Amino acid sequence: MAKDSNVTVVVVPFLAQGHLGPLLHLSRLISSYDIPVHYVSTTTHIRQASSRHQGWDLLAHKNIHVHEFPIPAFHCPAPDPNAKIKFPTQLQPAFEASIHLREPVCKLLNSLSAIARRVVIIHDHIMASVVQDFVSLPNAESYFLQTTGAFFLHSFYWDSMGRPSSADDDMLQQLPSTEGCFSPESMAFWKKQQIHFKNSSGELYNTSRAIEGHSFDLLQKLQVDKKLWAIGPFNPVDIIEKPDQQRHECLKWLDNQASNSVIYVSFGTTTSVSDEQIHAIAVGLENSGQKFIWVLRDADKGDIFTGDVRKSELPMGYEDRILEAGQGLIVRGWAPQLEILAHTSTGGFMSHCGWSSCLESMSMGVPIATWPMHSDQPRNAVLITKVLKLGIVVKDWIPGNDLVESVHIENAVKKLIASKEGDEIRKRAAELRNDMKKSVGEGGVSRLELDSFIDHITR
Repeated sequence: MAKDSNVTVVVVPFLAQGHLGPLLHLSRLISSYDIPVHYVSTTTHIRQASSRHQGWDLLAHKNIHVHEFPIPAFHCPAPDPNAKIKFPTQLQPAFEASIHLREPVCKLLNSLSAIARRVVIIHDHIMASVVQDFVSLPNAESYFLQTTGAFFLHSFYWDSMGRPSSADDDMLQQLPSTEGCFSPESMAFWKKQQIHFKNSSGELYNTSRAIEGHSFDLLQKLQVDKKLWAIGPFNPVDIIEKPDQQRHECLKWLDNQASNSVIYVSFGTTTSVSDEQIHAIAVGLENSGQKFIWVLRDADKGDIFTGDVRKSELPMGYEDRILEAGQGLIVRGWAPQLEILAHTSTGGFMSHCGWSSCLESMSMGVPIATWPMHSDQPRNAVLITKVLKLGIVVKDWIPGNDLVESVHIENAVKKLIASKEGDEIRKRAAELRNDMKKSVGEGGVSRLELDSFIDHITR
């Protein structure tokens, strides 16, 4: 569907992987309407987003224009695997440094404003201060993107309103506290962005009514003065397979495994776990007798391309033993998560429950063993296990760095991969995958909402 090419979109993601990737996926969706999209970040974070991009060919989308802006150097400490609070405080200097994007973004907006009928800014809700100068342009408007799900955000607003009585009380009262989910510095940073929210013309959500219709309706009732669109999942639901020489080694290992026989273990880009916990995970996975791929890496630093990376220690001879037995594979660097989840051999995902990971897993029909670490993750885990019934609990949310024993990990893996209960969960996950695929297809609920948004900005 071709739209007015004299409308230009500028996309400004937050400086963390769980934001850079989804907004790049969103750029693809918008550019498919013949609308030019300008994707903007720092030089370092453009390099990060490009190096980790997967699922579709960025170079084939000529309507996506990538802008990388240098900013002053910032120093981020190494991640602390023994920290009691798992929120990635090591990234805070990078978050604060994002304000240096304000001036180059302002110049870009001014130059586009001079040649476009309308400039539409889509920015991460925690990048509102970076785009604030758009208000001086007569033909610019902004929309902020919520990178959390509707279930979490509604519960967050419910907390802030003092937990009033609700028809959803049974579920809301079971929600874990957000104590320990965020750092004081991150909350202060968010509040600095809030003062600019009033200038927004609406909100976009990386979610689908197919999975969060009720929660999204509740959010709309709380925000009657703003238009909301649920247009996710942003990630592709069908993955373009790469030629063999471009495929990651772990995918070739998966090719030789039985259908739904492998559990994929990864705790995302913002969490580091202690050596003691790593040892327990190693023992639990091996003792489960199930096949696994384990992405064993520290959390991202502010600049992922500089400095030393901690190499976590495994039990003596462990890596060779599980590889020789054909039981498992350790990936110590970046892994192509979308491609792993899309593989027919992957039958489960032990996850921190970051929203991007939840969406990717659901859109590929893979059930989740939940192990939340911080931020929105504890409540995302409730959505997965109690509302959608698409997973099992490895660890309930308790603030603090409590060790999960190996036997508990062993039992969780067996339940998800090799039990009747796990098979039933997988069946539900496959049904939801079909619903999500329909939602982004022609006439689906997410596609209709995206069409509505495009009609709105090209009016």
